[in-house]
Amino acid sequence: MIRTMWLTGALLPLVAGASPAPAQEQSSPATSSATDEERPAKPPRRYRVGLGAQIVPSFPGADSTSVRPLVDIAVARGSTPFEFEAPDESFGPGLIRAGGFEFGPALNIEGSRTPRKLGAPLAKIPTTFEAGAFASWTLSESFRMRGEARRGLGGHDGWTGVIGADYIARNADAWLLSIGPRVTISGRRYHRAYFGVTAPEAAASGLPAFAPGGGVQAIGGTAGLVFQLSPSWGVYSYAKYDRLIGDAGRSPVTRRLGSRDQLSGGLALTYTWGGGRKAR
Repeated sequence: MIRTMWLTGALLPLVAGASPAPAQEQSSPATSSATDEERPAKPPRRYRVGLGAQIVPSFPGADSTSVRPLVDIAVARGSTPFEFEAPDESFGPGLIRAGGFEFGPALNIEGSRTPRKLGAPLAKIPTTFEAGAFASWTLSESFRMRGEARRGLGGHDGWTGVIGADYIARNADAWLLSIGPRVTISGRRYHRAYFGVTAPEAAASGLPAFAPGGGVQAIGGTAGLVFQLSPSWGVYSYAKYDRLIGDAGRSPVTRRLGSRDQLSGGLALTYTWGGGRKAR
């Protein structure tokens, strides 16, 4: 999710860069004596690092926002374009790749919700580490679908996930524009943590008791833009909107203390270096 974009962007390329290269085929007797000069050299790596700031909801359903760092790191070889990543996807390297299919872990961190942030004496929800898996299907250079599901380990201790699709338009690395819809689905335990009101909480806060079930939490969309100003410098930006629906939208926590409209956005300056990159 966008709220931990800084973690997602920073760790994924480091893991990818640390992964061992595929094993080379065993040399035949005729080629085993070939010198290093005769073997084709791999194109040199090139890197893009973006640093900036983003504004995100303080917690699910909040009407306040928090400013957090925005970090994006990408790695490619030679003049191969940097691989597309949606700005709101969780951290997780692809472990299985076959054609346009990709599967791997999905990791995220959800910030805490405190009575002070909420403005009411409801239960505190500690910072939650979420772990799960993702699957994506790249149908063409211009269209990709992705789904992920994560379980909270501590904190809200529930299931949540996102299904989405992206239309991608690009001119190599000169610019890349992506836009697409999102559907967020969460389990009953997740909804009750953020949007439920127990009887004791109702008595203390004046809110009506509310016991939400699981289901669709929000619908919305995400757009991202990467644009090179020069061969070295560029900008990275995104905007995201979610509308809380179902029990999440009907909750008195949302209606009286929060907002059904969840907005995020960020802007970063990027720097690219390494061999083989092409000037605009």
